[in-house]
Amino acid sequence: MTGIRAGQHNGRVTVQNILLSGVVGSTAYGLAREGSDVDRLGMFAAPTESLLGLHAPRESHVTTAPDRTLHEAAKWCRLALGGNPTVMELVWLPDELYEKRTPLGDELIGIRGSFLSAPRVRDAYLGYATQQFRKLESRAGDHRTAKHARHLKRLCHQGLELYSTGRLTIRVEDPEEYHRFGDSVAADPSRARSLLAHCESAFAGTRSALPDRPDEAPAEAWLLRVRARFYATAA
Repeated sequence: MTGIRAGQHNGRVTVQNILLSGVVGSTAYGLAREGSDVDRLGMFAAPTESLLGLHAPRESHVTTAPDRTLHEAAKWCRLALGGNPTVMELVWLPDELYEKRTPLGDELIGIRGSFLSAPRVRDAYLGYATQQFRKLESRAGDHRTAKHARHLKRLCHQGLELYSTGRLTIRVEDPEEYHRFGDSVAADPSRARSLLAHCESAFAGTRSALPDRPDEAPAEAWLLRVRARFYATAA
């Protein structure tokens, strides 16, 4: 399938046992404009017995048209415990952006703070911000430069908020400010370097509200409840 990475599908894939899903990305941030893609993220539970055989089930389903990523519950937990900014969005969305919520999904939202730790949040957000900076440097002058600059600014702002307060606000306060910044970086990519340097200094100079390590116990207990719920006992 031309233009589609391994593990992606161009079309709708039916995934059972979705626990939580919603609209993420630019729409959720308030940065979408006419023609912007609508990105969706969710989590599902594999049937428990499928985890016990020789061949493990697929842990992620990624589709285009529509753009949707679904992670199996255990994989989502591992990524979240590592501070992954993209997967963590799922449990911090405004209520109106959720398209599917189940009792187990609501339980996960309730323990979202236990996934957080200062070093992992700092390293993950700075790492993702650095990736955006490298992308805009390598593509300076093309139409994606402004987009990478906007996401660089967002990652810096959201990462510092999460690191310093333990809370994450998905929708940015002033979307037009982000668009102006993107346009300015498209004209002069060096402006992005100063923002990234400021972000690194801000992390270094900020006292975190987060612990040094995440608390894995609530996630482990939640995952065991998921496995019990989706285990089909023999008749």
